[in-house]
Amino acid sequence: MVALNERENNRAGVTKRWYAELKGVVQRLATSWDSGHPWEHAGAIPMPSQEAVVRIIHMGRRILFPGYFTQASINPDNLEYYIGQETCRLFEELSTQVDLAFKYHALMKGRSHEEDIPDARTLAMSFVERLPDIKATLMTDVEAAMMGDPAAKSESEIIFSYPGFMAITIYRMAHELHRLNVPFIPRIMTEHAHSLTGIDIHPGATIGESFFIDHGTGVVVGETTYIGNRVRIYQGVTLGALSLPKEAVERLRYEKRHPTVEDDVIIYSNTTILGGETVIGARSVIGGNIWITESVPPDTRVILKRPELIYSGRKCPVDRRQEKGKDR
Repeated sequence: MVALNERENNRAGVTKRWYAELKGVVQRLATSWDSGHPWEHAGAIPMPSQEAVVRIIHMGRRILFPGYFTQASINPDNLEYYIGQETCRLFEELSTQVDLAFKYHALMKGRSHEEDIPDARTLAMSFVERLPDIKATLMTDVEAAMMGDPAAKSESEIIFSYPGFMAITIYRMAHELHRLNVPFIPRIMTEHAHSLTGIDIHPGATIGESFFIDHGTGVVVGETTYIGNRVRIYQGVTLGALSLPKEAVERLRYEKRHPTVEDDVIIYSNTTILGGETVIGARSVIGGNIWITESVPPDTRVILKRPELIYSGRKCPVDRRQEKGKDR
């Protein structure tokens, strides 16, 4: 019993020491807080909620594709009621988050959040009114996936499971909010998609109909990218900006920095295309593992010269050219 009490006392002493050290860390973190920095938050600051924005994404997907992302049983008799209920919830939650986003943006710019704040409900309604058009465009994306991927067995499989289609769906919703000049929320939406799929599409990019991302992991589409209709890209493709000197960043922040990809282009995996003046002409095919910083004319095929493989080691295949020489 004495030994047991001694062990308990030792354990309590060790725990007390750890908590004393934690207190020191907490104090250093607290003293690092600077109320002069706009990104330090304390008090009742209006700011959007990332969790609420994710809920808006889920509501949007349920509205666009009823029955796919819910346990509720959807049929022709209750379809209108179901969509109406989800749309009302989306409108209310989006209105709240848009209002908070504008107020927070005003504070970050050093202005009062009571001045010049757009009406959030008007903007939320403008977004809701675009949902039928968003769905129509997304259906062309589904068909593009069916036509471009022999592994796709049905449209439902694409809607349910394709990460590329999820990223495109979220992008198309975020893009509409971006067009309405809503701050923060569009980027939160597409970065959420990025975290889930590995596909990074900036909400400011312009993407036409029948867009298909095959596999998708590692795809990057920059803010000022323009993509035409019926474009197909594969995993690892980057449509990015050239590296800029520090003094040029602010000057070019709102200029076109990313490529233009015209209609009916195919870009294979791990290709990088950079620069705001770079145009990939219509109907061109860009092979894999290529670095492009200059424009490509329409109807052009760009491929790397076939590399030479070198084998070494006792059990490696014999060089076929050597075998042919022996035959002669």
